[in-house]
Amino acid sequence: MIKILHTADVHLDSPLKSLALRDENLKNIVQTATRTAFSRLIDLGLAEGISAILIAGDLFDGVERSAKTAAFLTGQLDRLKQADIAVFYIKGNHDAENPLTGEVSLPDNVHVFDGRGGRHQLGATNIWVHGVSFSGRQAPDSLLPKFGSPEPDSINIAMLHTSLAGSHGHDSYAPCSVAEMSSMGFDYWALGHVHKRQVHSDAPWIVMPGIPQGRDIGEAGPKSATLLTIEDKTISISEVPTSVADFLGLKIDIGGCRTDDEVRSHVRQQLQEAAEDLAADAGLVRLTVAGRADLKWQVLRDQNAWIEVISEIARSTNRLWIEKIKFDFSGEADSTDNRSAVGELETLMAEIREEPAIAATMRDLLENLANEIPTARRARLLPDEEAVEQLVRSLSHAGAESILAAMKGASE
Repeated sequence: MIKILHTADVHLDSPLKSLALRDENLKNIVQTATRTAFSRLIDLGLAEGISAILIAGDLFDGVERSAKTAAFLTGQLDRLKQADIAVFYIKGNHDAENPLTGEVSLPDNVHVFDGRGGRHQLGATNIWVHGVSFSGRQAPDSLLPKFGSPEPDSINIAMLHTSLAGSHGHDSYAPCSVAEMSSMGFDYWALGHVHKRQVHSDAPWIVMPGIPQGRDIGEAGPKSATLLTIEDKTISISEVPTSVADFLGLKIDIGGCRTDDEVRSHVRQQLQEAAEDLAADAGLVRLTVAGRADLKWQVLRDQNAWIEVISEIARSTNRLWIEKIKFDFSGEADSTDNRSAVGELETLMAEIREEPAIAATMRDLLENLANEIPTARRARLLPDEEAVEQLVRSLSHAGAESILAAMKGASE
């Protein structure tokens, strides 16, 4: 029986994007998260007695030079060398940008495939690993023609960094289809590039292991690598956890809570359950507070205070930190009599928000404000007219809701 670990998209020293970085208790965890996740991969490989590890691209994160990154990496790879564990590595688009991959002398247990493609035997076994690296920052065409034929009467593993037929949020690199890969005669395709784990086929195995450490809420949930077990020319796989900090999207419904004490108690219970279910050391939570709550307007009026209260409740679990809190009661009917003064004001403000002149004024204000922001950042914040319109609607709704919350919260 032979075991092999498959990972990709490590993105060493990539920063985690989180407001929770402001918390000193969490800063050290998140700043070193990608390194710690990689160290855990090595720990796991040693504990499982693996014969090799496959790194299917984007071991690095970009163009930044870092002697510390190089020292860390070689130290971890040396741990594998001491255990006689082989490393097979293909360069992805981020690796092609990173000068370290061309300058650091990696331990001799590491085989780096080049852009021409090739194959390498795993020791004295009948396992052959095939791979093709990116030659530059982009690979607009399929790399499949660069793979040779599988070795007969052997287990053949192919490594490829690819977006497949396309994936939302990822550039189209080395495009190809599952059907094309399936027809090439390899037993296992060790893929990389798309950060979400997915097993595309089990005959042959075509596996995207996902990123070992999420970096923002767009990469929410527990992360993992894939462990291959090869026995009698049969491959089986299992998912193994790797992440140090998980980003979580969580919604807490406070409907039915009639007092502040009940809200706090309900939030504490929900966050404690989330902490107990957490696989990683820490959870960075993007929280939505919603529901048909009797305290809706008081909560909205005092939302800054509630943010601090809920954040402290999360910290008290010793595992959760609040990244962002959103109060969303937009779908909940309000019991205020529309004939009351506040009800009439709410109706009037809703009508005003629809006035073209009001929207035009807000667009002008936003444009003036945007002109004070550096061009690159402005392009990210407001990339097109639709983004501007959406921000106008969001700000007008938030402003009206803030005024109503102050009035209704005071009257209830």
